[in-house]
Amino acid sequence: MTANHVATCLWYDQNAEEAVNFYVSVFKNSRITSLSRYVKGMHMPEGLVLVIEFEINGQRYMALNGGPHFKLSEAVSIAVTCDTQAEIDDLWERLSEGGEKSQCGWLKDRFGLSWQLFPSAVKTMITSGETKRIEAMFAALMQMQKIDIAKLRAAYDAA
Repeated sequence: MTANHVATCLWYDQNAEEAVNFYVSVFKNSRITSLSRYVKGMHMPEGLVLVIEFEINGQRYMALNGGPHFKLSEAVSIAVTCDTQAEIDDLWERLSEGGEKSQCGWLKDRFGLSWQLFPSAVKTMITSGETKRIEAMFAALMQMQKIDIAKLRAAYDAA
C-alpha cells in the first residue's frame, strides 16, 4: 500500500503562479515542488499554469488555475502559529499588502486567500483552564486587528 499524500487545494482564476511565487517569498523553508501548464485545446490559455504544488514549512498545498467559477472565501483560512511579535509584525505587513486587514489576527491577501496569524502564547493561555484570565485575554483580543502579544499577556496577567 502506498502512502496517501494530502494537500490543500487553492482555486485561483488565472493567477495561481503569481500567488505561489509570493507565498514562497514570504515564508522561509518554502518551495515549489511541481508545476504543470495548460496545453492547446484545454479550457484555459495554452502555457498558463494548470496546477502548481508547493510547501510552506513542510505543509503541502496546490494551487489551481480553474477560471472564475469559484472564489476563495473566509470559510477556509491558513493559520500560522507565530512565536514572536516580530514574526506577527512581519507576516501581517507582508501578507496584507494589497489585501484587507481584519480583526483578531485575520487578514486577506491580495489574491483573496485568508490567513490567521496566531501567537503560540495564546494557546498556552487558552488551555490554562483559568476562566477569568482567559475571558480577559479574549476581551483584549476582540479589540485588535494585528495581534499584540504583550497586550494579551497583560490582560491575562491582570485578571
